[in-house]
Amino acid sequence: MKLLSGNSNKPLSKNIAKYLKSKLVNSSIRNFSDGEIYVEINENIRGNSIFIIQSVSSPANNNLMELLLCIDALKRSSAKNITAVIPYFGYARQDRKVVPRTSISAKLVSNLITKAGADRIVTVDLHAGQIQGFFDIPVDNLFSTPIFARHIKKKIKSKNLICVAPDVGGVERTRALSRRLNTSIAIIDKRRPAPGKSEVMNIVGSVKNKNCVIIDDIIDSGGTIVNAAKALKDKGAKDVYVYITHAVLSGQAADKIEKSQIKKLITTDTIDNLKKIKNTKKIEIISIAPMISEAMKRISNSTSVSSLFK
Repeated sequence: MKLLSGNSNKPLSKNIAKYLKSKLVNSSIRNFSDGEIYVEINENIRGNSIFIIQSVSSPANNNLMELLLCIDALKRSSAKNITAVIPYFGYARQDRKVVPRTSISAKLVSNLITKAGADRIVTVDLHAGQIQGFFDIPVDNLFSTPIFARHIKKKIKSKNLICVAPDVGGVERTRALSRRLNTSIAIIDKRRPAPGKSEVMNIVGSVKNKNCVIIDDIIDSGGTIVNAAKALKDKGAKDVYVYITHAVLSGQAADKIEKSQIKKLITTDTIDNLKKIKNTKKIEIISIAPMISEAMKRISNSTSVSSLFK
């Protein structure tokens, strides 16, 4: 097993390599002056199983193209098999037609990755589980819930907890966390008048005098989570903690969180956000490298990955 890192999240790749006691493949990945991407593998990988680590985060188009070119370069270098480790799968929110005459981008991206030559996909908390079916190759969708549950048990010293789903679509994820913490759940009923905007309509369940833990897969502009925290506080909640797998943090999201009623927002390092959060005190990053590394090790040894989450 050998590891190749793209440029989207070098810190995570290095942490994974450190955990696996391995070195990253020597490669050159750079841009020409006109913006075209150049990929060269600088060592012999013939007959090796290769894991390419690359999140499709901002700038999504560049990072996606870099991933495709890396896969192609590995294939042309006679790699035995290629596993694309995509901690954050960009375009996942475009998984269906919500209006006529629009692209299902997640399906197209899946086709591109498969056609480029990937033999397997490893990703984390896909926005929509059905995206696994967009691929004609095996997909291992890892879950951050066990990591969050351990962090909550260690850091939040309160028995008066309740897990909160930020919308109806997040109920399954919230129930998974509540089972590990042995708590009840509440659901925020919201509507979206426009993309990127949300309005809280109602809260299903009692949150008065309770410490609320909101769990979600993605935070983008931050508006939805900030509004949710305010609604919970208005209903008498004590403290509001937020656990997010993928912190996109576009625009002024970090500032919104810092000025919000959120006590603490904990996210993973599927996206490299160190520069965005350097001046914030409310955002904390916990590494997902150990879980991804263990999954990669199990794939390499042909043992069960799903047993990681039992």
